[in-house]
Amino acid sequence: MAVGGSPLSVVLETQRLLLRPFRASDFDAYARICADPEVMRHIGAGVPRSREDAWREMALFLGHWTLRGYGMWAAEDRHSHALVGRIGLHNPEGWPAFEIGWLLDRDRWGEGLATEGGLAAMNYAFDRLDQHHISSLIQPDNAASIRVAEKLGMTRERVIALSGRDVLVYGRDR
Repeated sequence: MAVGGSPLSVVLETQRLLLRPFRASDFDAYARICADPEVMRHIGAGVPRSREDAWREMALFLGHWTLRGYGMWAAEDRHSHALVGRIGLHNPEGWPAFEIGWLLDRDRWGEGLATEGGLAAMNYAFDRLDQHHISSLIQPDNAASIRVAEKLGMTRERVIALSGRDVLVYGRDR
């Protein structure tokens, strides 16, 4: 279910998650998640983010919403109201594909939250943004994200180089 009219007010609700815009009060939790080497192992260069880089990333997500009209949501547990990560859409200038992505606190891995939130984000992209194809860029040794992509109906399409690393492009049509 989508709520809100302006891009920075779009909220999606799933059974267990509230996907909403990032806010300043998310910063400490987000910085902690991004500082975990295991969480960040398959993201970008594969290294933890500093607090400053986590802040810049949150600002990038909010700016992406402003410039593109869609982006990454803060993923909040609907029961505890804790920030559990980020899930959403990503396509900054020069990016190789309209992407759906996810990153969750390691304590929440294995609960199906990435699939649940990913499905909501994917449906939003198809139904509200009229996207005809959606992709996920996944590092080859990230078996968990490959499983999520497959649960979302994506199949492996190609391998590309991104930031000096080979990544798999998984995708699906509407």
